[in-house]
Amino acid sequence: MFVQMVNESLWVVYLLRCADDSLYCGITNHLEKRIKQHNGELVGGAKYTRANGPCELVYQENTKDRSTASKREYEIKSMTREDKILLIKTS
Repeated sequence: MFVQMVNESLWVVYLLRCADDSLYCGITNHLEKRIKQHNGELVGGAKYTRANGPCELVYQENTKDRSTASKREYEIKSMTREDKILLIKTS
């Protein structure tokens, strides 16, 4: 896992690879904590990732604010799986 420490005022768009090889996209301003939530180490996290975990961080992209992160998350979620894999490989 290549968690990059970021200022909590910055927002991150991220992709996780789940145990069933699915990809999950989300946003956060505290990446390390959020991954722990997804993997059930802390309270919180998406129901999907708790059910399909453990999950591994495979992509992250810093953004300037929550609005930008949300828009980018929408773009990534709209991509095909093949495009998401290409995004991961080219990062």
